[in-house]
Amino acid sequence: MKYVDDAEVAVLAAAKDMLRRGLVEGTAGNLSARRRDGSLVITPSSVDYADMALDDLVVVDPDGSVLHAKDGRMPSTEMQLHLACYRAFDDIGSVIHSHPVWATMFAVAHQGIPACIDEFAVYCGGEVRCTDYAASGTPDVGRNAVKALKGRAAALIANHGLVAVGPRPDKALHVTALVERTAQIVWGARALGGPVPIPEDVNANFAGVYTYLRAN
Repeated sequence: MKYVDDAEVAVLAAAKDMLRRGLVEGTAGNLSARRRDGSLVITPSSVDYADMALDDLVVVDPDGSVLHAKDGRMPSTEMQLHLACYRAFDDIGSVIHSHPVWATMFAVAHQGIPACIDEFAVYCGGEVRCTDYAASGTPDVGRNAVKALKGRAAALIANHGLVAVGPRPDKALHVTALVERTAQIVWGARALGGPVPIPEDVNANFAGVYTYLRAN
């Protein structure tokens, strides 16, 4: 089972960086990491990332029961998404849900982002799929995300945004930024006649590299 040392520090640093990069606005999105004891540290609901401090973070058990929270802080309303990912994938230590503009355009259109850039294929495992629609905050968001994340580091959440997984918050944030950048490139490539996909045999090799990197 993957866990993150100094999980609180790692989550807060990634949260601040996510805001700086423009991948969320205000209090949107959420981040979490798995601690050595199996509990999870997750960003709180309705606290602006610009003002967020270490003691604002919430600790929950694997079932979502609050173990520690400052002054009645509540875990993110999308906690069920995070819990579903950790239950499904023992080889991840962090989950990031964000609302990047270009990637969310694909999510609103229910279109996946093709693996047409080498780096994207290596770090994401192939095409980033879009989930079936589910209302925000419901368990179905997590269930649908787990299906779309099979063999991938990211998935588009229909009509909502993006979820990325990784061994640590900084790695999941790298995937988030890479998906957003690729979404913008694919959008532009369509104006030039459409992106040309990486050959299937090469893409399969890249997927193998992703599987190795994820396991190590």
